[in-house]
Amino acid sequence: MRGFWTAVKLGWRNEANWTDPVLFFIYSVAKPISTVMLLVVMLEVIGGSGSRELRGFIVAGSALWSFVTSGITGLAWSVLEDRERFRMLKYLYVSPSAFLVLLLGRGVARIGVGAMGAIITLAFGVVVLGVPFDAARVNWPFLLVVTVAGLAAIVALGILMAAICLQTRQESWSYPEAVAGALYLVSGAIFPLAILPAPAQAIGLLTPLSWWAQGTRAALFPGGVDSIGGPGSLFATLAGHAVPTTIETLIALLLTGAVGTLAAVAVFRASDRRAKEYGLLDQTSGS
Repeated sequence: MRGFWTAVKLGWRNEANWTDPVLFFIYSVAKPISTVMLLVVMLEVIGGSGSRELRGFIVAGSALWSFVTSGITGLAWSVLEDRERFRMLKYLYVSPSAFLVLLLGRGVARIGVGAMGAIITLAFGVVVLGVPFDAARVNWPFLLVVTVAGLAAIVALGILMAAICLQTRQESWSYPEAVAGALYLVSGAIFPLAILPAPAQAIGLLTPLSWWAQGTRAALFPGGVDSIGGPGSLFATLAGHAVPTTIETLIALLLTGAVGTLAAVAVFRASDRRAKEYGLLDQTSGS
């Protein structure tokens, strides 16, 4: 635990110590708000006044993706920064704390920044954009469980990307964002899966991030637009009903998250062994 919290503090200082607190706060506020405003304006231009009911869908998806981007890139960029920029990866590896624990600590620091962006985005959507929100209708226990399971799935994806970046060299910095962008398309972040072709919907149903987004929206905005099911969706065809229940959402999230976590840990262990065998921990590519 001491090594973990030391890594968290190290990660936070890497994130926030490059500038003064006021400027860092402005940056943390401007980035998520500009993203959600861009999406809302696009929605208004394309959908007109009939798109107002989708504002909550867009705001929630944009807020959730702050977690995803920061979580996936956090662990992977920790490997790349310490190997390529600071040249400290080999020294961290032989420190008393386990290497994976150090990476998790660094990743948690970035997730904390993502959490700030998510809270700011949701608050901006409710206060400024008029997204309907009733705290009395929120399913708080379900929201808590879904949030914990979703964050665990995000960390697992980050571990997987860190394992890949241990093996790769040139252009590795772009890999985490490329994966996050691909998942952005098939996870129901900004539009329902029902509008995608059936093969893409199938990929989305196998991704824990899709069920996390579905569960979070169902908890925060009951009765809102569904991101998994809907008339003509692949889920409706397979399940026989249009919208997944809270139990179905939770079971699917836990199953896909567990499979993804086990796979990520297995890949990381294999990558770790290969990195030691071929001396990849102290080889830099100048990227």
